[in-house]
Amino acid sequence: MPKVRIGIDMMGGDYAPSEAVKGLALYLNDDTIETLIYCIGSETEMVPLLQSHGIQYDERIEIVHAPEIIGYNEHPTKALREKQKSSIAIGFHLLSTGKIDAFVSAGNTGAMLVGAMYSIKTVDGVLRPTIPTLVPKLNGNTGLLLDVGMNADCKPEHLNQFAILGSQYAESVLDIENPRVGLLNVGEEAEKGNLLCQATYPLLKENKQINFIGNIEGRDLFKDKADVVVCDGFTGNIVLKMAESIYEIAAHRHLEDDEYLHRFHYENYGGTPILGIAKPVIIGHGISNDKAFKNMLIQAMQMAESDFCGKVKTDFA
Repeated sequence: MPKVRIGIDMMGGDYAPSEAVKGLALYLNDDTIETLIYCIGSETEMVPLLQSHGIQYDERIEIVHAPEIIGYNEHPTKALREKQKSSIAIGFHLLSTGKIDAFVSAGNTGAMLVGAMYSIKTVDGVLRPTIPTLVPKLNGNTGLLLDVGMNADCKPEHLNQFAILGSQYAESVLDIENPRVGLLNVGEEAEKGNLLCQATYPLLKENKQINFIGNIEGRDLFKDKADVVVCDGFTGNIVLKMAESIYEIAAHRHLEDDEYLHRFHYENYGGTPILGIAKPVIIGHGISNDKAFKNMLIQAMQMAESDFCGKVKTDFA
């Protein structure tokens, strides 16, 4: 019996279901992966594509018919309430009832966030869930930055919890032992920064659950100074969008094959997990291609196998 059951929204994304099917084919090329994939979407659109890519109906695949789709322009809460037979709604139903262990989608981001918050709910003790992004380091390592947009306005207590969540993710999923935590600030001194940073610093310093190393500046983000960097979602989203533009500039100047610059391409990471909720949920980019879908499935598998959400429950018990 497969160890991990992953649900994938086959109808989410600008190029669905074609790229989702191709990504699934890439994922299934590895015969050593012991997972059961629930393909959620329109049977009439999915099945011919699955067959054309040689994906067999064996012990690794389950088809779940979902006749409705939540579009990008639809109001998330209204759409989830009215479209109970949509691929996103069915995915969250399967996750909340324990039929699957993780759920991934490149569909309507708002609907994914609403579904995660109200169908799966946050872990007891977590004030606010957060979304991180992976940060490629110059030395080849990978770090984590959070929050990157889910919480534009934060209190010190929120950033303190983001540090715990980010540390657990870095350790459980990225295999970073005793990850170093830094606070993104305008200077290294403890008294530097705005009121939020000044109030957050002592909380992080006193937090025995993390390995806090102090403030780090923007110029240190891509160096190997910290493994986990925390900030409010307003600041984090600006950093994220700037980092994404680095790859666009590199591609425009025909430098996208540079070993380091290529690591900024979203497809290498697949999607972003929502940290702080009770079960693994991965949100993909709307323009996700086959490689991105493959990496979303890998990320979901890693979160489920490592029991990341169970460890978070212990952290906040």
